[in-house]
This record gives sequence, C-alpha cells and structure tokens, in this order.
Amino acid sequence: MAEGKFDQVKGDVKKKAGEVADDQNLKDKGDADKGEGKAKETVEKAKDKATDAIDKVKDKFSK
Repeated sequence: MAEGKFDQVKGDVKKKAGEVADDQNLKDKGDADKGEGKAKETVEKAKDKATDAIDKVKDKFSK
C-alpha cells in the first residue's frame, strides 16, 4: 500500500503548490496523482484480500 499512499501525498503536495502558485495545470496534475494513488491502494487491498482467501482455501484442503 505504500506506493498508493505515496502517490496520494505527492498529489496533495502538487495541488497545494498549484494553489500557492495559482497554476491550474499543477492543481489538476495533483488531483490526477491523488486519484491514481487511491486507485492503486484499492487494487492493492483487493489483491491482499484475494490472497488471504486463497490461503484459507489452501489451508482447508491441506489438512
């Protein structure tokens, strides 16, 4: 999950810098980075849940 969180923080920084510099393009890039980070985090969480479910099934059949 670290990569997704990093992208979210990077997006927040870019957005804030864009607000300070009054640069709409930079604010938009910040929003895009934050959205990408949230998407990555969601995919990582789903992958972790799927892996856990597979491990539970494997454990049931290996006994």
